[in-house]
Amino acid sequence: MSNIQILWVDDEIDLLKPHILFLEKKNYSVTTCDNGAEAVDMIDEQNFDIIFLDENMPGLTGLETLNEIKNKRENVPVVMITKSEEEYIMEEAIGSKIVDYLIKPVNPNQILLSLKKNLDHSRLISQKTTSSYQQEFRKIAMDLSMINSFEEWSELYQKLIYWEMELEGIEDSGMFEILESQKTEANNQFCKFIDKNYPDWFDGYDAPTMSHTLFKDKVQPHIKKGTPTLFVVIDNMRYDQWKAFEPHLAAHYKKVQEEPYYSILPTATQYARNAIFSGLMPEDMKKKHPNLWLDDTDEGGKNMHEAAFLEAQLKRLSLDVKWEYHKITNLKNGKKLADNFKSQKDNDLTVVVYNFVDMLSHSKTEMEVIKELASNDKAYRSLTESWFKNSPLLSMIQQAQELGMKLVLTTDHGTINVKNPSKVIGDKNTSLNLRYKTGRSLTYEDKDVLAAPDPRTIHLPSINMSSSYIFAKSDLFFAYPNNFNHYVSYYRNTYQHGGVSLEEMVIPFVVMEPK
Repeated sequence: MSNIQILWVDDEIDLLKPHILFLEKKNYSVTTCDNGAEAVDMIDEQNFDIIFLDENMPGLTGLETLNEIKNKRENVPVVMITKSEEEYIMEEAIGSKIVDYLIKPVNPNQILLSLKKNLDHSRLISQKTTSSYQQEFRKIAMDLSMINSFEEWSELYQKLIYWEMELEGIEDSGMFEILESQKTEANNQFCKFIDKNYPDWFDGYDAPTMSHTLFKDKVQPHIKKGTPTLFVVIDNMRYDQWKAFEPHLAAHYKKVQEEPYYSILPTATQYARNAIFSGLMPEDMKKKHPNLWLDDTDEGGKNMHEAAFLEAQLKRLSLDVKWEYHKITNLKNGKKLADNFKSQKDNDLTVVVYNFVDMLSHSKTEMEVIKELASNDKAYRSLTESWFKNSPLLSMIQQAQELGMKLVLTTDHGTINVKNPSKVIGDKNTSLNLRYKTGRSLTYEDKDVLAAPDPRTIHLPSINMSSSYIFAKSDLFFAYPNNFNHYVSYYRNTYQHGGVSLEEMVIPFVVMEPK
């Protein structure tokens, strides 16, 4: 006999004998009763896996019985069966959290389908997902050996994200481990691709949209007088995090464009976000705006002049529009802008930089509570989604939809969970970032880094004549030999950025129209 226990409640239960025999032959155990009051008593005595409930019964009606059942066993799935197709009954039943709604006469296969959908759903989905990924695994493995363009890398990374999010909920952890190993291999191959091709992207070679070309190539076409646009840059947001909270925008906006673009190196806020707003590579920012650019070793905030950079770029692009810039660095500032968001209605362009995800990833390093909450990529996505759906940012986006504003949403770079240390030695003026270093006389493991001995080849500024840059590959992080073990223990399994990985470099750009 099956372990599945069914309670079927119907005042004409004798007429359903063929259905019950059908289920019993399928090894389901069926208990029956012909009124709601008896059903309520029975659930006190026995734990049922699912209940089939007739809506139209004398005495306690189906809806009244449903309420009694839910008061006692909130989580037991209930399937409502009725002769009536009246809309208010459907709404009442659905509002009372039924799992299915069937119209009489029902045939045995409808009942069986409802059982499988509501009781075997996770198992069936798990089996189908596992089978589908096993087929896709071989294709991805073949693709990895042949990929040779930034478009193909973007496509493959999105495919890996899709399967990661599909597999995270299944029961077979072995499949997830296989995917993790495939992601690691993909990152190793991606680092080789970037090492070989990245410098050529600045010389007119076939290049992707990058941080310094994003605004001109992708954002500018959506900025027009009389057509308000909200441009949101969520700092340090990975592609999988975007996919996690995308569904929360569906009620307000429809997506008309989504494509990956590439963050410049270093994949750090100081470089990548300044490049977005200035439309320049860091070397050119330092030359053209020496009063706005700060090197790694300079005192002061490195992202204090984004509005000034944007103003210069708008002038250079001859965009004569009314615009405002807002940077949100804490909950108080976010609520203040959300409360007064309607004041943005007359702008052609409203820019909002939201720093939450960046603060989250860095606080994970510093705070044990956050470290526990975001212990892996699945938890990190979940935490981001939870923040977003309760954030002032979602309130701003909802209000933007009401004001008829187009939504352009993106990020400056992603982040990666670092797992393995790589020793590096530098002088006291070497930058402190865990995923990239710039300075003189850097000593490092060649195999672990993408090196730029001459920063000019990738359009980065030099702090002095002999400065170079190194970028950590895949999931590595830089650690100094002094107090090495403590340093490694402190930073391992934290989220960092600045280096070379799919997670940090291949990031989302999305355009949405209000519904």
